[in-house]
Amino acid sequence: MSKKIKSDEKKLDFALGRENYILLLIGFAIIIVGFLLMIGGKAENPNEFNEEIFSFRRITLAPIIVLFGFVFEIYAIMKKPKAEKEE
Repeated sequence: MSKKIKSDEKKLDFALGRENYILLLIGFAIIIVGFLLMIGGKAENPNEFNEEIFSFRRITLAPIIVLFGFVFEIYAIMKKPKAEKEE
């Protein structure tokens, strides 16, 4: 007797769509940029205080960019993937 061939194959589905994963990578890059903006301000002489660590870039701009990156990550996770056309 011949074996029955299953017509429906198991399709490997990810939890999120392709667009969601791309948005997650973009959000991750935004967070990395924010942290890169925070680095620096090292004093050449350890006995002197360097005021550069309190610059606008490190105290205000970089944390805002990092927070935006985290909000973008939440959006990327929550975004509903587009319905795929079945033929």
